[in-house]
Amino acid sequence: MVETQEQPVRTATPVISVVDLVKRFDSKTVLDGVTLDVFPGETMVIMGGSGCGKSTLLRHMIGSMQPNEGSVRLFGEDLVVLSEDQLNAVRKRFGILFQSGALFNSMTVGENVALPLNEHTDLDEATIDIMVRIKLELVGLREAVDLMPAEISGGMKKRAGLARAIALDPEILFYDEPSAGLDPVTSAEIDQLIMDLTGKLGVTSVVVTHEMDSAFRIADRMGMLDKGRMLKIAPRAEFEAIRDGEATGDEMTDLIRQFLRGDSEGPITDRRRETGYEEDILEMAGGP
Repeated sequence: MVETQEQPVRTATPVISVVDLVKRFDSKTVLDGVTLDVFPGETMVIMGGSGCGKSTLLRHMIGSMQPNEGSVRLFGEDLVVLSEDQLNAVRKRFGILFQSGALFNSMTVGENVALPLNEHTDLDEATIDIMVRIKLELVGLREAVDLMPAEISGGMKKRAGLARAIALDPEILFYDEPSAGLDPVTSAEIDQLIMDLTGKLGVTSVVVTHEMDSAFRIADRMGMLDKGRMLKIAPRAEFEAIRDGEATGDEMTDLIRQFLRGDSEGPITDRRRETGYEEDILEMAGGP
């Protein structure tokens, strides 16, 4: 039984507001009535297993997908009803760090960071060059300005992608699995960088991840998705209490606990055993 999600009473207006969001692909419901508010200056971590719908939720937040039902508002603007020009204006107010860094291999690191500035501002070349070096300095990568993506490590690619994401001084930063594919030390460095930038720039951060060490390092609040439904939204401390506590006998709480702890036994694995093998494999392989 999924309980009604509760959020703390706040006086600030949400910078992101998702209400009753439903997304279907053919007969499969990927998001099933998701509601979520993200407030200015906080780091919201959205977590869940493979196929739970977290990447689909992120795509709706950035306006690259349209819902079947419900609404997504950024800065008070309903993305569903905006024209492409209006949506592009909203997009200039946020940055995205993609899972791979998504650098253009034919451009230097500096040229990658300069791309949003060249596309969306009228700044002269000298000013753009200064701004590029400032952004790279913020992520500890100024010395790589003239290197090609093939010449830098995976962690450096993530940092270069982050420098590009902050090029236009965004109000919101979206992170898609920022620690994926990194060794533990580099992962911790990226997490620290996320926290430092949030503090220095005052941005709101939304982080999609299934890396629990990372999630507990950076989150102010956390949201747990399971099979397209938001099970719980709460401050990090509440999830820490569930993780560190004993099994309760409540299926939802124990499911969250198993995921947070990475236990091999619990409601998640029980459910998989009860599900048809083919259905389970297809869901994990093809889910968003």
